[in-house]
Amino acid sequence: MADITMKGRKPRHAIPAGVWALGFVSLFMDVSSEMIHALLPVYMVTVLGASALSVGIIEGIAEATAAITKVFSGAISDWFGRRKLLVLAGYGMAALTKPVFPLAPSIDWLVAARFVDRVGKGIRGAPRDALIADITAPDIRGASFGLRQSLDTVGAFLGPAFALVLMWWTADRFDIVFWIAVIPALVSVGIVLFLVREPPKVAASNTARIPLRRQDLLRLPPAYWLVTAVAAIFTLARFSEAFLLLDAGRLGLPVMWVPLVLIGMNLVYAVSAYPIGILADRFDRVTLLLIGIGLLIAADLALAFLPGFPGLALGVLLWGLHMGSTQGVFAALVADAAPADLRGTAFGAFNLVSGVALLLTSVIAGALWEGAGPAVTFVAGAAFAALAGVALLIVKAPISQKS
Repeated sequence: MADITMKGRKPRHAIPAGVWALGFVSLFMDVSSEMIHALLPVYMVTVLGASALSVGIIEGIAEATAAITKVFSGAISDWFGRRKLLVLAGYGMAALTKPVFPLAPSIDWLVAARFVDRVGKGIRGAPRDALIADITAPDIRGASFGLRQSLDTVGAFLGPAFALVLMWWTADRFDIVFWIAVIPALVSVGIVLFLVREPPKVAASNTARIPLRRQDLLRLPPAYWLVTAVAAIFTLARFSEAFLLLDAGRLGLPVMWVPLVLIGMNLVYAVSAYPIGILADRFDRVTLLLIGIGLLIAADLALAFLPGFPGLALGVLLWGLHMGSTQGVFAALVADAAPADLRGTAFGAFNLVSGVALLLTSVIAGALWEGAGPAVTFVAGAAFAALAGVALLIVKAPISQKS
């Protein structure tokens, strides 16, 4: 029989209210962030005079900063047994950086704001994912992570949509769009503060030990490290979406319409993540991940070889579908493999490895873009994705048994 088989499970639990609350927290913060980030690469290049390589370096450093922070915040949340405080601190830091973007007089200010924003993302990321695993029954983990990812991504396409409309309404006033982006960030912080609750068993699990011990990392099982290794190779294939925006600009898309790239990508991502999360609870997760890797290869090849806006549109939509097919599934696999008292540490280490890979691939993509052109950049991405697919096939059996 094929690899995709129904898992024998009992009647499914309902998705907890806390997962919905965290999903809407992500939604509002992503509306805010993507209103800014949908315009930021073009703003840096056209207004502040940055190069494509510098955009790649800035994006890579920003995401790597988030990943490095995640490993410590996840371990600290295991140590304290409290995750909400770190989630609140992370979203609060991100909200505080938003006013810097309309006020920034130079690239240095933007780099500093992106750095602090990503530190906030790092602080909240692993504790939030661990909290979802804490409050979710095993038979609905895929659906729960998929739902949060879908709501997050709804914000990720609403943000560029608002940016597009506001750029039209204000006649390309970047500063006004950036100021309006502050509002949903504050709403996100309010939801964490008043609507997110921790389960009593997490709040009562405090133990007197230091976080991020070598012994704890050794307790993480082989299946977890195999998932992490595959994710690292896979991340080398999916460099920053800033390069999709640069490709749109290269093809001559007017600045006002550049956010359409993220709108299209994230619309597909949002629509696909939750249903695929449900499938991940019912069928083999590794097979679904292989399908997602195949979609990324197809996206890269479309962007590399299909001419003009049709190639860009197909590549962007396939990129969104691959995100919906992989991100929630990776999170569910990590939750499956990690011991309950080390979930924060597990998500943190996972994101650290992925973040370092994202830093490398964003810098490589920027260098290839300037030295060899966009087509070579996307072909390189397809090659890394194919390598990740081969690696996943090699380790499929132990990962599938654990999930």
